[in-house]
Amino acid sequence: MASVDMGGVDYDQAWICVMAELPGLKERHVAFARLHHPSNLGPTCQEVQLVILVVTPSKEKATKSTLETGRTFSTLFTDLAFRHQLLSTTSKEAFRQMLREKAAQMARDHGGTDARKNSTHLTVFDEDHSTKSRCIVGRSLLGDLKRRLPHYWSDYKDGFIGPKTGHKVTAAIFFLYFACVLPNLAFGMLNSDNTEGAIGVKKILFSQMFGGIAFALFGGQPLIVLLTTAPLALYTKIIFSISEDFGLDFRAFFACVGLWNAGFLVLYSLFGVSRLMKWSSRSTEEIFSLFITFAFSADAIKDCLKDFKTNYHTDACHPSSENATLFNATNSSSSNSASTVLSTTLPSNVAYGILNNLDNASILNTSAQTTTATNLGAIEECMRENSILFLLLMLGTVWVGLTLFNFTKTPYLTAGKREILADYALPISVLFVSFFGSYIFRDVKLKPFQYDPNEAMFEVAPMTSLSAGAVIAAAGLGFSLSLLFFMDQNISSALVNTPNNKLQKGAAYHWDLFTVAIINGFLSIFAFPWVHAALPHSPLHVRALADLEERVEQGHVQQIVVHVRETRISGIVSHVMIGLSMFLLPRPLTYIPRPVLDGLFLYVAITALYGNQLFDRVLLLFTEQAAYPPNHYIRRVPQRKIHAFTALQLVQLLVLCVFGFSPYPYMKMVFPVLLMFLMPIR
Repeated sequence: MASVDMGGVDYDQAWICVMAELPGLKERHVAFARLHHPSNLGPTCQEVQLVILVVTPSKEKATKSTLETGRTFSTLFTDLAFRHQLLSTTSKEAFRQMLREKAAQMARDHGGTDARKNSTHLTVFDEDHSTKSRCIVGRSLLGDLKRRLPHYWSDYKDGFIGPKTGHKVTAAIFFLYFACVLPNLAFGMLNSDNTEGAIGVKKILFSQMFGGIAFALFGGQPLIVLLTTAPLALYTKIIFSISEDFGLDFRAFFACVGLWNAGFLVLYSLFGVSRLMKWSSRSTEEIFSLFITFAFSADAIKDCLKDFKTNYHTDACHPSSENATLFNATNSSSSNSASTVLSTTLPSNVAYGILNNLDNASILNTSAQTTTATNLGAIEECMRENSILFLLLMLGTVWVGLTLFNFTKTPYLTAGKREILADYALPISVLFVSFFGSYIFRDVKLKPFQYDPNEAMFEVAPMTSLSAGAVIAAAGLGFSLSLLFFMDQNISSALVNTPNNKLQKGAAYHWDLFTVAIINGFLSIFAFPWVHAALPHSPLHVRALADLEERVEQGHVQQIVVHVRETRISGIVSHVMIGLSMFLLPRPLTYIPRPVLDGLFLYVAITALYGNQLFDRVLLLFTEQAAYPPNHYIRRVPQRKIHAFTALQLVQLLVLCVFGFSPYPYMKMVFPVLLMFLMPIR
């Protein structure tokens, strides 16, 4: 058994140690067995893959007894990362060598305090006395650099070396590419509409490429993913509205706000303001993470409803009774006039024969013309097949993605193939459904991505045109924006560096914030859109690079992170690919239908719910008590307190949603301040 970080006791089901004493033995023996497939050996041993057999003589001194020998090997096998390495060895000698090295390392660690002092498992809240000085300015930055610099080259090496590393890193690269480039296209079109073309798809792709590569190269925690988000698009819209109202140059005002924001972020990092995040508990992280899930879902649902309103529920699809009356009157007048002309110019018998044919032709021609004139708008506007296909492609992307994501829980194929399909769930679903929509249903013309190939790039914003009052107003907007950056960046960092992810190289909250400030300062000079750490992309990036271990208890399957490849390679390569995508515009990226993007939003939102305790506790409200999962808080906390705490979190989430989804843009500017207030409330 092993104690988990959240309290309580957790059964480690991947190995079992069997001990026995035999009177006929003269010396102790230890045997190991590595099973080809996990086996069920009992209620708390349902996924056993390693078996340790310890046999000792009945008369043996206490230090070499069965209990002490079993305790020693149990200590070794409790280490998840070490046990994962043992499972990946290819020979008996390599297995023995790893045991010897691990035992020697543990002896060194227990032999003195130097190793513990030099441990890299430091967080932003730990005091590093070696860098402590009278000057507080920059102390936290130096601590982060001292913690992360020794691992800089290993961040590259770990992207190539190790079992299944090539497969995992490649899957993470494709995940990041599709999870970043498609939202960029959506936010690029949104910004283009909000700014009348001043910021478009091309600029947002460059911001993503530059920010992603720069952070992957120089950031402290390379597993964090930078992205432009919906709140940033909202701020851009507000800045454009203010510029229009007061007659300011938008690009100059936008750049000034961005530079103020970068300046505040530099001050936060120099003075170690990220230490305030020690008051940000798991509750705050869960509330904000669930809010982001709602935001992604709302964007997708809003797009779907807008498409139905444009193509399905229109006046052209529901002709009124007045149009039908007018249609009949027009036909009647046309046929009467034709009859009158013929009867006055031809003999009656000839006129009668011609009249029948002419009446029919006249009616048909007039009907066709009238129908064409009346329903011309219907041909252009009533396109119900577009809406049906929109819904089909959006839900199809979600279904294919989630089916493959959870494929490891099915009995189909082999374990290795199931893992490959789960790792590539997002790119497979996007490509498959895009082909389905663009080729199979090519006769249905969906609205393509809007793209301006002549969008101006690398033009320095004319900030000298701003007055002193405009600069001061930009400072106020920049401060509010910096609070959003501060909370988003640090909450994303906290979710990446959570102890559950078993990261080994330490965090770098202050240095990461400083790096983001420099990146956005550069982008602001040219009026490029801003980027910051994104949820849920950052935790999902960690999961894409992780090896998982399943544990079964009372019928509930739980996935535990065993090992994460802490590498910069996935971030660098994926953002280089995003940069190359700029040369693929407008084709072939426009072959990806818009509903596939909305399906990706829903996929990311749903997969982000895995492991969110707030969501799990909300489900308890609708779950029979006998079917509650055997979580540590259910075992130790009364049910009434669990539900009361969940209700308080839901109230805080409701307040965030009221301000975050408000139809009034200026009301949304209060959102970063509300995020800050979540910490003292907790």
